[in-house]
This record gives sequence, C-alpha cells and structure tokens, in this order.
Amino acid sequence: MELRQLEHFVTVAEERHFTRAAELLQISQSGLSASIRSLEQELGTSLFIRSTRRVELTTAGQALLGDSVRTLASAAAARNAVAAVRGLVRGRLTIGAEPCLGSVDLPAELASFRTANPGVEVRLRYSGSVELVDAVAGGRVDVALVVDTGHTPPRVQLRRLNTQEMLVLCHPEHRFAANESIPLEELRGEPLIGFQEGWGAQALARRAFAAAGFDYRAAMEVNDVHPLLDLVGYNLGVAVVPASFAKKRPDKLKAVGLLGEVPSWTVAVAVADEPSPAAGAFLRQLQTA
Repeated sequence: MELRQLEHFVTVAEERHFTRAAELLQISQSGLSASIRSLEQELGTSLFIRSTRRVELTTAGQALLGDSVRTLASAAAARNAVAAVRGLVRGRLTIGAEPCLGSVDLPAELASFRTANPGVEVRLRYSGSVELVDAVAGGRVDVALVVDTGHTPPRVQLRRLNTQEMLVLCHPEHRFAANESIPLEELRGEPLIGFQEGWGAQALARRAFAAAGFDYRAAMEVNDVHPLLDLVGYNLGVAVVPASFAKKRPDKLKAVGLLGEVPSWTVAVAVADEPSPAAGAFLRQLQTA
C-alpha cells in the first residue's frame, strides 16, 4: 500500500466521482481506476460501489477512509516540517469556503498567496459552513472561510474576521417593504427562500426561529446567492440574509431590519489547532489584509 494509492482513494471518496477525482489529481481516469483496483486487490475487498453517475463507499471503504486521511495528513506534516527547517513553505493547501461571505475577496487572496508561496499547491472547494468546519476537524480541509454557526468541533479554532447584521430581503411590493424593521415573529408562517442544510444563513435563521418558538421551514432552497435573489425578485418569498446581500440588488429588492434575538453573521477562518506551515502562512495573510 502506497501513499499515492491512499491519496487516490481519498480523492475518489470525497468527490464520489472518478472523472472529477482524476481531474483534481491531474492523472488519467484509466490510471486512477488502475490504482484503485490495485489497492482493492491488495486489501482483498471492494472499496467502492460503482454506478453510471457516481460511486459510493462500501463498508470496507468507510473503514479505510478515516485512517487514510490521518495517514496522508501525517505524511504531509512530516514533509512540511522538513521544509520549514529549510525556511521553505511547501506542500499542499486545501482551502474551503462558503460562497458569498460578503467580506473576503477570496480570488484575490489566492492570487496573492500563490505569488508569495510558489512551492504550495493550492486546492479550493466550496460548500456550506457546517460541512467545512467538520472537514477541517477531519483533516480533509486545511483552512476554511465560514460563517460562525456555533458549531465548533474539538481540535478546531475559529478566528473571527468581521461581523454584520442579518435582515429580511423582500420584493418592493411585499407587505414588509413599507417597514424599516419588523419583529422576528412576523416571519412565522411566511414563505421563505433559503439555503440548503448546513449553509450559514440557514443555520443562523433556524437558530433564531427556534429561540423565538417556531420552526424554520423554507419553501424553496438554493445553494447560491444569485438564484435566491432571483426568487425573491419574483416575490415568491422572503429571505433572511446578511446585510451585504442587500447591496447586490438595491434597486430591485427591499432590505428590512429584524427586531429580536437574531444571531449576527460572523465570518471566520476555521483551522486546526496545529495548522501546517502553508495554512499558517495563509492565515497570516488574511489577518494582515
């Protein structure tokens, strides 16, 4: 069993797709398939259940995944420690981010980091904040730009960058639009446009509604800010979002303040208690920007 094979296995397990995994690994799909078959033959069991659209882990694959991630992380830490002694920042940096955080220009930060650290291979993945924090805890992501939802697993730190208020976004003809602010209770039973499970705005709205004594139920769910704005623009519902979202279409949508116990939208960097040298370099860049 080689580290290269474990890397191939973990990438396929995370992507649930051989083609996407091969693209990330920058190898041919046939080469990746051969590597996985060789690993399965060595272990004497199948690791994936393959279908035409995606692959799933078998029970044996699930058992192997955790140790594989830890083994790869330990090997990377060893390489990074040697590089650090030589005064170099090398290795791989996997960065996670929830889209549209409203406070960090991530493409610009990545460009600056790559210029300053040409020896680091940077990978980027987008997802919801809850999943990304768990990915940092599991060693699958080194640094994640997230919304602080109150979910912080052991061995993970949240370093806060900035905070903004949550508000209601609605169509100009909606009954809320005549108000500068409304009580949170007014949203009881109101059709909501929201994000999928685990995204920052969804987690914060769910917490606020629960504290007010009623359930959060989105009539329509999206995974990006632009379709959310489109749906609100057609008066199909209202959305509970950070204030920065209202600046995207100020001439078409109305922002209404919220009264009550509403959590703030706090953007933070999630990182392991002992970050790698590359992760540390990226953190320092963010905190001095």
